[in-house]
Amino acid sequence: MSRIFAAHLTGADHRYASDNTEETPEPAELRAAMAESDRWYLDYLETVSKQRLAQPVAFTFTDGDKGCMTRQEMLTHVVLHGGCHRGEIGRMLAQIELSPPWDTYAVHPRRAEPSRRLHGKPEPLDA
Repeated sequence: MSRIFAAHLTGADHRYASDNTEETPEPAELRAAMAESDRWYLDYLETVSKQRLAQPVAFTFTDGDKGCMTRQEMLTHVVLHGGCHRGEIGRMLAQIELSPPWDTYAVHPRRAEPSRRLHGKPEPLDA
């Protein structure tokens, strides 16, 4: 999905006929592809202007339906898309009586950067 919307953002042909791949990639291949996609989005965000973010872009969904979103809306969709699937997975785990992992956004920075657990004086916000 992120590659599809990267193509929409640039006006390129994504060549996907579905929002799912025919074959499931191996974890290492998937990890590399996701890292490459993440890098593309970070690079895109470094260069795209505010004016361009506000521009609507017409595109075709993989099911053939027509769509039109601003680039900002597309980026928001990409960011939120994975959260929807994570919620679905949590629901499915609960249905088979497995406890889903403690998986919230607020937990991620604390786990990724343990120094954030320290309680220091907050930096003042710029006015």
